[in-house]
Amino acid sequence: MTQTQTLATKRDRPIIAVMPEPGKPLELLEVPYVEPGPGELVVEVIQANICGSDLHLWRGEMAQGFPRDCVLGHEMVGRIVDIGEEASSDSAGKPLAVGDTITYRYYEPCGHCLSCARGLYHHCPGSLASVLRPASKAPRLVGAFATHYLVTAGRSRFKLPDECTPGIAAGANCALSQVIQGFHEVGLRSDEIVVVQGCGGLGLYAIAVAKSWGASYVIAIDRSQARCDLARAFGADSVIDAGSVQDPKERTKEVMELTSGWGGDVVVEVVGRASVVPEGIRMVARGGRYLELGSIVPRDTVSIDISILVGYNRSILGVSLYQDRSLMEALDFLAKTEAPVHTLVGKTYPLEEVNEALKAADALQHEGLSVGRVGITPTGMGE
Repeated sequence: MTQTQTLATKRDRPIIAVMPEPGKPLELLEVPYVEPGPGELVVEVIQANICGSDLHLWRGEMAQGFPRDCVLGHEMVGRIVDIGEEASSDSAGKPLAVGDTITYRYYEPCGHCLSCARGLYHHCPGSLASVLRPASKAPRLVGAFATHYLVTAGRSRFKLPDECTPGIAAGANCALSQVIQGFHEVGLRSDEIVVVQGCGGLGLYAIAVAKSWGASYVIAIDRSQARCDLARAFGADSVIDAGSVQDPKERTKEVMELTSGWGGDVVVEVVGRASVVPEGIRMVARGGRYLELGSIVPRDTVSIDISILVGYNRSILGVSLYQDRSLMEALDFLAKTEAPVHTLVGKTYPLEEVNEALKAADALQHEGLSVGRVGITPTGMGE
């Protein structure tokens, strides 16, 4: 194909939702359409989710180092409307055509640092910064809260399996891939015991993935009864209601009793608050691993007795972002799992109601009621 392939119904003037500064309402702007270059794709965003990190940024808890005029959103799937030269297949070699629904790696490594040279793109210092680029500068189609998104040449992209609807697959390129990458990096083995602190979207994925990988026993902990009920549906063998068992020492004691005094070979923190970390470390078995995925807010600190790491041969591993194979495995998992993954996205909003969507997600998170994500369907706007 020597020329770009184009959907006749593509919009000439994409719409993006710009955050002028944290805490302020997002503003909808029409921007020029971007023609894809070699290796690039333009998609219509058909499903975007509000991730917890979007809320942190919107509330101003992670504002340092990020542009004021950014487009939030990164959990998404899109329908191809434009295919640039040398972009006619996905990263697994499957042919792509206009109208196909895909997901894609939402971050972009720099390509020239030591991490990139080693193939560890998710370690690249520029990867996180690539998620939030100024909306005032080209290409402007840089966030999920928009009608269109530019998938740049260096990003992996995968066609959705027939079994995956956009609503199910939207979380694959963030939450689910993050969990899978984390389990790869801590070396989760079949027959190991897993404890999951927090049963929001990440936690529920962690439960289901751990069971699918052969974990012998999975314990879930959360203060929301609704989340505890879902944890069981996602495969948790035991659930500890932190709303009823409020003393951290009692929760740790219960984990130990459930595991015959052993603890979790892998304990996963996806509450998103550092205050639960000391408790979680004490739940780790001898020689076990504490997987930190949730606490991303700067200056959220906690005091830890280091001797409980050294004396028990415990380790802590923080994991951010993911490698391409984790995204591919995420789609395969969604296509095959019997876990009720369709429950992970609740109410969805059109793009013109993006501020109402953020407020709804924020309220649910603060009230401890959210069991997954609030969704946005950008290309439903004006139709």
